[in-house]
Amino acid sequence: MTALFIIIIVLFAAVAIWQMVKIFDLAQIKTDTSNNGIATDYDNKVNGYLMLAFLAFIYIITIISFVYWGHLPLMSNAASEHGAEVDNLMMISMIVIFTVQIITQFLLHYFAYKYRGEKGKKALYFADHNTLEAVWTIIPVIVLAGLIIYGLFTWNSIMNIDEDADPMVVELYAQQFGWTARYAGQDNVLGLANVRLIDIDKANVLGIDEADPNAADDIIVKELHLPVGKPVLFEIRSQDVLHSAYMPHFRAQMNCVPGMITKFAFTPTLTTKEMRETPEMIAKVENINNIRAEKSKELLAKGEEELDPYEFHYLLLCNKICGKSHYNMQMNIIVETQEEYDAWIAEQKTFKESLN
Repeated sequence: MTALFIIIIVLFAAVAIWQMVKIFDLAQIKTDTSNNGIATDYDNKVNGYLMLAFLAFIYIITIISFVYWGHLPLMSNAASEHGAEVDNLMMISMIVIFTVQIITQFLLHYFAYKYRGEKGKKALYFADHNTLEAVWTIIPVIVLAGLIIYGLFTWNSIMNIDEDADPMVVELYAQQFGWTARYAGQDNVLGLANVRLIDIDKANVLGIDEADPNAADDIIVKELHLPVGKPVLFEIRSQDVLHSAYMPHFRAQMNCVPGMITKFAFTPTLTTKEMRETPEMIAKVENINNIRAEKSKELLAKGEEELDPYEFHYLLLCNKICGKSHYNMQMNIIVETQEEYDAWIAEQKTFKESLN
């Protein structure tokens, strides 16, 4: 496919150069004014057929894209309870967009062919057409209103946090250029924090208020562990600039705004191990490692170290361009059973213990 795209790009470049040459020629002063630059019936006919050819090209490229990459936008790897709702909204939006695209592109190119210029043929001009204008106004309004209303209901169902479900409270703390997570501990209440209280010498990197009793059992980590099937409420802060906490497999994203706390909640439905064992993920990992193996051969031939094999992890990413090292803002998310999570959290130091 790479070769095909290279050929297409070369063809487009050739067409662009040809068009530029034509523009340059037309800009020159010429003495031959036999047709005064007016297109002939033959020119219009050629352009009409070219419009049909370009229409066919659009449809062919669309079909090829669906065959080879259709699984990318039509996602099926959601790992949270609300993920299916987001994917369903995406699917409906894509269906509407492609339906409109197919119809409008056909009408645009077909009419350009059908009503191409011909000698002696005059266009029928309408100053206005109330029925036609009503149709092309009302239909888009209905479709867009439907999508917006459905989207609002979906968003509200995702963002309405059920406090009765007793979600586990975790803070995500963003700073240039990394993430830190803080668990609320046994009391499930995060201690107060302020950037003015940051004290590197005392390992208080989040500015936690040492006088707040709720802060004593808080746990600060650099790798996020979540129990499967347990609701999690994330409280999100930023130390410096605008970041965005993005967890693609959980269909979760929320801006990290300096000076305020934003929130997002979800329930993980697949452990990391279960996601690794899905056919789609097995194929993806195999493809990545095949590419890495080929790259490693080149590196070894140059006397450099080979690449490590890729292993899937859920990731917390930053979805805002927050500075020159923005790409470093990644943190692994491990979704595991409740027993595995309990064993891991028991090994972590509390904030009070880290100060001693």
